[in-house]
Amino acid sequence: MEKASEIRIVFVTTGNYESALQISKILVTEKIAACCSIIQNVTSVFGWQEAIQERTECMLIIKTTKDCLNNLEIRVKELHSDEVPEIISISLDSASESYAQWVRQSVGD
Repeated sequence: MEKASEIRIVFVTTGNYESALQISKILVTEKIAACCSIIQNVTSVFGWQEAIQERTECMLIIKTTKDCLNNLEIRVKELHSDEVPEIISISLDSASESYAQWVRQSVGD
């Protein structure tokens, strides 16, 4: 394992699979993300407009680099139907050397 502090995992929820797939394809095509994994049927409970909301969503797990985060956020906001989309980034401590290299190469870093 190698230090991979420049690699980021970004979580984005969407209201349906079609939206998740569209966002994923655009991010990968534009080399903003190396890979997007879609998990279906995630139940989210959250406060919105002074009420408790419950929604079945898809969770995108996006693999990218720190340098791509700003462009990723801009594109997700452009493509997403929510007024305030969930866009959460976490850094990696380590990853296999070959995987970290693949992520960096995939986004053009």
